Parts: sequence; structure tokens; C-alpha cells
Amino acid sequence: MDAAHASRQTPRPLGEHLRRWRQQRRLSQLQLSEEAEISTRHLSCLETGRAMPSRDMVLRLAERLQVPLRERNALLVAAGYAPMYRERRLDDPALAAARQAVELILKSHEPWPALALDRHWNIVAANRGVAPLLQGASAALLTPPVNVARLSLHPEGVAPRIVNLGQWREHLLARLQQQIQATADPVLQSLREELLAYPQPPSPTGELEGALAGVVVPLQFAVEDRTLSFISTTTVFGSPVDITLQELALETFLPADEATAEFLRGRP
Repeated sequence: MDAAHASRQTPRPLGEHLRRWRQQRRLSQLQLSEEAEISTRHLSCLETGRAMPSRDMVLRLAERLQVPLRERNALLVAAGYAPMYRERRLDDPALAAARQAVELILKSHEPWPALALDRHWNIVAANRGVAPLLQGASAALLTPPVNVARLSLHPEGVAPRIVNLGQWREHLLARLQQQIQATADPVLQSLREELLAYPQPPSPTGELEGALAGVVVPLQFAVEDRTLSFISTTTVFGSPVDITLQELALETFLPADEATAEFLRGRP
């Protein structure tokens, strides 16, 4: 059993949870106690297990620490309270309206590619515009759940067709690191380590010209006999009570030039 798996199996004391998140956010006990409007001594007692907080105090500290909903449940359970936030599969009947909204957004984005991702970058839904970008990838990498980060950078995925692979790799790894900083998710940490172990392309040397320079990182993709150029946008569903919706992200790709737009419009 690896360390990450063992840490998920062994419940952590509340104080350890609090200390880990405080350190993750690079706050001293004094800074957090001031933000939460409690004494430093009381916070110290909570972290050492000499005192247990009320349910409202757990939620207050979680809010100040910007703890994701999934981890707020862990804090509540560690303090002896019932979980507050629900987690359901997107295909759960109770989330039918949300699923319909996701599919509508993806469909309305056609012919531009768009997909929905879970918290670990696995594809949960995609529109027809994504299919041309997956051609040539290994069947093993296209077996569900399809991880879009792994698919993008793996040498048997679509990496050989990404023209600006060095630039895109740096962009993707930076985004992944930001997510790790926000969530402290061990699965994402393992994913990033895996991606870093893939063969490294030459460092990006060219600069994007024109109006997009210094604003976005393009995805330049070889399809058939041409290079398509995209800019990507990410939309996050913020939900105060549902873990599934909070962790869902829509990744959409817009044509960065008219030639790419014309090519996509002309596909069946």
C-alpha cells in the first residue's frame, strides 16, 4: 500500500487536518486566529487536540482556510459531526438538471471542442468537436476514465501532434500545480509526478505573435495536413452544498484564427 493510499485509509485527528491546511495556506497561528476571530491559544489547543471545536467553529475555520467541500466533510467527521456536503455521480437522478445543463453547454459550443472534467482531469462528457483531436492516440489511453492531462502529454497520446508541446506542457503543469496548492489532493500530486516523468520536449523558444501574445497560451494541434490553433477557457460550477458540482470543470477550446474556425465549421 502506498503512502497516499494509506493516508486516505487512516482517519486524521482534527488538529492534524487544521495544521495541514493552515500550513498549506502559509498562515501562522496568529494570522489564522485573527482571521477567524479566535484566540491564538484556542487555535493552538484545537491543533494539539486539547480542545474540540463546535460545528460552527469547524465551518468558520474551513471558510477562512478556503478548504474544498470534500475536505470540509473530513474536518466535520474528524470533529465528531456528520458530513454536511453531498457527493453524487453526475448521472445521479438528483443531478439530472445539472447534467442536462452540462450537455447543453457542450452541445452549444459545437463545432468548437468542449469537454467536462472531474477533479482529477478525467473526462465525464464531451461534444463531437473533441473527436478529431483524439485521433492517433493509444487505445489504452482512450479507455474510460480518460485522463485528459495524461492523454495530452503521454508519448502514445496526442503529444506527438501538439506542435507547441513544450509550451503547452509548461502551461498544463502550472495549472495542475495551482490545483494541488488549492486542494492538496494526493491523486493530483501523483498525476503531476507521472507527467513530469514523461519524455521532456525541447524548451519552448518561440513567442506567440499578434493580439494573443502575453495573454494566453495557445494549443497548436496538427490535424490532417494543417495546424489548428486554439485558446482554452475553463468554467467552474460553484455550488455551496454539492461536492460533485463544485469539482466539475468545463474545458472549452475556441479557434485562435479564422483558418481553424473554417476547418471546424466544414467538418460533418
